[in-house]
Amino acid sequence: MPGGVRVAIAGTGFIGALHARSARLAGARLVGVAASSPESAERAANALGAERAFASAEALVDAPDVDVVHICTPNHLHVPLAKAALDAGKHVICEKPIALDAFGAAELVEAAAESGRVAAVPFVYRYYPTLREARERVRTGVTGPVRLIHGTYLQDWLLRAEDDDWRVDEQFGGASRAFADIGSHWCDLAEFASGHRIVRLCAQTLTAATERMTEDAAIVQFETDSGAVGTTVVSQISAGRKNRLFLELDADEEALAFNQEEPESLWLGRRNAVSLIRRDPAFLSPPARRYATLPAGHPQGYADCFDAFVAEVYDVVSGHAPIDGLPVFTDGLRAARITDAVLTSAREERWVDVAIEAEEVTA
Repeated sequence: MPGGVRVAIAGTGFIGALHARSARLAGARLVGVAASSPESAERAANALGAERAFASAEALVDAPDVDVVHICTPNHLHVPLAKAALDAGKHVICEKPIALDAFGAAELVEAAAESGRVAAVPFVYRYYPTLREARERVRTGVTGPVRLIHGTYLQDWLLRAEDDDWRVDEQFGGASRAFADIGSHWCDLAEFASGHRIVRLCAQTLTAATERMTEDAAIVQFETDSGAVGTTVVSQISAGRKNRLFLELDADEEALAFNQEEPESLWLGRRNAVSLIRRDPAFLSPPARRYATLPAGHPQGYADCFDAFVAEVYDVVSGHAPIDGLPVFTDGLRAARITDAVLTSAREERWVDVAIEAEEVTA
């Protein structure tokens, strides 16, 4: 892992603190942080081990001694801060959704291309070794052609009407909340693992708490560019479900199922038997083994995925690794386009096409 990369983090809540942890583990120098106020930034700098507190996020992105800016603020600030950082010659890691809509995401993709800088988005579930194993089995043809893609992403943190967060306010979070927040992760993982792209979809959304401006749940049926069909259910009001991201790929020869809450094994189904592929570096394929950093029986989880993602960004920034499977702003644009299509379909009660461009295809 590279040392000496100088980073700064705008936004110091749960996700900002996670970015800081991964940055330190990757050997980066945490130059500073910015928060909702100078006072909050001072407290966060002390708690996170940053060298200094910036008075504002705008000051942070302009700092001359910063190589990589991590943007962990509410969604409405992503576009202006990311553009300012790229214009200042910084590399960027921006939380998803990278913009409030596909138009803003396209602006960021263009800005990143013009800057020549690395612009990444933390679709970190890609970094589970068992998920990589599933992707490799599909890629090498072991599974046969994928015909059916289905699953769920279920949470319960907004189950009650009184549960609140800035994400439920359209002004700060955008027109979509549940789907933009977690449906984007599910779709990214489904497309990354299968190699397919969603080209057409039909959606229905539900707002259980009428006081909220954005949806609590969505059901999406879709078709892919390679002839598969699929469905997903996304919810932040499913009691008892904390972070259940479940994905199944049903192909001609075998089916593969990944559950983020039980990531140490990949379920494999064949007509005559079922089995589990354990996260054991001794038996995983090379693309999966690369991310299996602990011996079998020593669980790896979400934080390990985040660590791997951040370290890989810094490797690319330092010229030590190519961009190969790293989720970048084109993937963020892809997520925004799918989200916009979901909202349009639910509002107009019809099937909607989802645009695909060549640069959106993940390596």
